Amino acid sequence: MPFSKLGLSDPLLRAIADAGYTSPSPIQSQAIPAVLQGHDLLAAAQTGTGKTAGFTLPLLHRLSQQSFSANRPIRVLILTPTRELAAQVGESVNKYGAHLHPRLKTEVVFGGVKINPQMMRLRGGVDVLVATPGRLLDLASQNAVKLDKVETLVLDEADRMLDMGFIRDIRKIIALLPKKRQNLLFSATFSEEIRKLTTGLLVNPVKIEVAPRNTAAETVEQIAYLCNKADKSALLCHLVKSNDWQQVLVFTSTKHGANRLTEKLNKVDIKAAAIHGNKSQGARTSALSGFKSGEIRVLVATDVAARGIDIALLPHVVNFELPRAPADYVHRIGRTGRAGEEGQAISLVSHDELSALRVIEKLTGKPIRREQVAGFEASATAPAVVPEAPRTPPPGRRPQQARKPSGASGHRPRSGNHA
Repeated sequence: MPFSKLGLSDPLLRAIADAGYTSPSPIQSQAIPAVLQGHDLLAAAQTGTGKTAGFTLPLLHRLSQQSFSANRPIRVLILTPTRELAAQVGESVNKYGAHLHPRLKTEVVFGGVKINPQMMRLRGGVDVLVATPGRLLDLASQNAVKLDKVETLVLDEADRMLDMGFIRDIRKIIALLPKKRQNLLFSATFSEEIRKLTTGLLVNPVKIEVAPRNTAAETVEQIAYLCNKADKSALLCHLVKSNDWQQVLVFTSTKHGANRLTEKLNKVDIKAAAIHGNKSQGARTSALSGFKSGEIRVLVATDVAARGIDIALLPHVVNFELPRAPADYVHRIGRTGRAGEEGQAISLVSHDELSALRVIEKLTGKPIRREQVAGFEASATAPAVVPEAPRTPPPGRRPQQARKPSGASGHRPRSGNHA
């Protein structure tokens, strides 16, 4: 079925053609008519299935068919879990609305940058607001936004918002909205938490599930390279150089690990950059832009920071460490193999991660091919940790007591963030 059969206006069809698309994806062909008809929507779709266009196109169509008031109240509110995804959705709204007359005004707001410029841009009113929950509440508390005219609420990647602890913020935002409105909820999975959130939020929703729960796209080749933990950095450098990989997204478990790996890659002349929660928004935007343009060869990211990375032809994703939550494995490798293109997902698996690998296989219902790279073979068992022999004090001297760390007072040190 072509896009022209879905009831979208000619300016939107022109924008779709400009983007190089000819026929809708399964999520688009089901979601677009439902949204156009004003239904609430509960949609489960993998990343890379075209869900952003699935709600952007019909909402733009409906907005363009209505008359504009002078103060342009916010009529569509789109909530996303991360800054990167908010920026990506904002780009999509502007891309698909390029030929609409009059042009709809869209604004994107998120934390990590100064709030005053955002407040200034909102003064003239906007038709579509894309926001992260925390910054939206900051703006609302300063009376910089009014949400009493919102006609449609979109929760994008709702499962990730719940994982990140945004449930209270979401409920506060919902309390600021009109009771009568359209609600669209998109999630990678229909978890129990998502089902609880939908109770009282969605009214007789159209339910769409275009892929089985917790499955990766068929176009993604999955390989687990078994290796020793100490060899992972060297193995990654070897894989990038020997295969001449030019665009690789690498996932690490911690921010510090992302920084260390980035330094090692740059030392062997593999241009790399890291994005994570401790990086400024400017640094994150610059790194992502350089990665998309090809200036940066390897982008090292934590799970949270990587949400919203939308690159149509990203060929390689590497799990430097397996994620703590098995479902995050599906989210990670969903960055490649998008829109029917082929992709490759590599996991570097040490001996202590084999049980986690088996849990992932149980979750996805698919075995992951195990291989080894010559020169980087895994030991038969985990390397033994040899305890350091206690020092024997010289004759006549009493053994010293273990010294407390500088400034210790018996309190447990606070652990750092590892998002």
